[in-house]
Amino acid sequence: MNLETFIHELVKGIQDTSWQEFTAVFFGIISVLYSRKENILVYPTGIISTIFYTWFCFVWWNLYAEGSLNFYYTIMSIYGWYVWSKQKNGDTLPISFNTKKDWIVCSVFFVVSWVVLYLVLTKFTNSTVPFADSFASATAYTGMWQMARKKIENWLWWILTNTISIPLYFYKGAVFTSIQYVVFLVLAIMGWIEWKKKLNNLTPIP
Repeated sequence: MNLETFIHELVKGIQDTSWQEFTAVFFGIISVLYSRKENILVYPTGIISTIFYTWFCFVWWNLYAEGSLNFYYTIMSIYGWYVWSKQKNGDTLPISFNTKKDWIVCSVFFVVSWVVLYLVLTKFTNSTVPFADSFASATAYTGMWQMARKKIENWLWWILTNTISIPLYFYKGAVFTSIQYVVFLVLAIMGWIEWKKKLNNLTPIP
């Protein structure tokens, strides 16, 4: 695809974007901005976006792993909302790094999710992009779980998710959503930097 064709497809895709997709993108970006600021509003705004995307992926785009992912987002957003709002001794859940055990658990969770999703997509659906769809979904499953527990490494998983989702959604004709993932990628990098600074400031100097 040459540059002229790419620009033409980009403009046409934006022009063809429905109000539903615009709404989902808007709340999705707002949700990530709240996440960067460690603001609990990340969850209600995110729920609005993920409900829309669950519908889009299953009904419009045949991205079944991504559809199940957005349903999972919705459930995990309710869980994360509860965990983030729960207080212990007057304090909310703090940001923390993964322990060695956390890394092992989330890595196994990612691999199992990827393999299971890939097998389901190849054997039981008409997906044309099972490898990319399952990979993007598995990284996002892991990132959402880590975010609910306020693990700083959630941003690394989101960086992976966003990187593969940009070309995936563009290929499926969801151009405006593809642009959203470009924004998400930038915000994920900024989120990693911002949370790391916060955590370093909270860590006592020996």
